[in-house]
Amino acid sequence: MVDIFEYDILCDRCEKKMQSSLLSKNGFNLRIKKCPSCGKIVIHPEDQLEYENFMRLKKKEYEVKMRMVGNSYAVSIPREIVDFMREQERMINDVVKLSFQDAGSLSLMFNTENEEDSSSRVVKSREVKVIKNNKPVLHAKEFSDSAHPERNRRQIIKKEKDEQ
Repeated sequence: MVDIFEYDILCDRCEKKMQSSLLSKNGFNLRIKKCPSCGKIVIHPEDQLEYENFMRLKKKEYEVKMRMVGNSYAVSIPREIVDFMREQERMINDVVKLSFQDAGSLSLMFNTENEEDSSSRVVKSREVKVIKNNKPVLHAKEFSDSAHPERNRRQIIKKEKDEQ
């Protein structure tokens, strides 16, 4: 099958020849055609689809099980995440970096070949529940993404005094 991005594309606004380039978004390098005159951008359809799948998965929260395997603990990773990583030809069997971010949160880093890379991304999530006299008093969830701080969120769920 022929890739349309291998050919010259004219901008539908100003009829100028668009230039090939890359656009980096959330760790993805998207192939684009950009008009030098009006600045219009066209993203390669395959790259756009992969990016949309990633964003769909990123918005989901998962509850996963932690199990004892030998002398270590293992965390199960949902199949749809593993399938997505395989589609991206990422390193499933390679060693990844695992470290504490804060009390109660871990960081798992993939593609750590270029440790000098300043564009590395840290995504972290944590959940805190406070229980007093066997009753939940406070429940808080926090999610942060170093690549997109505007998407960081904190949700605090307090139980009403009437419920206690």
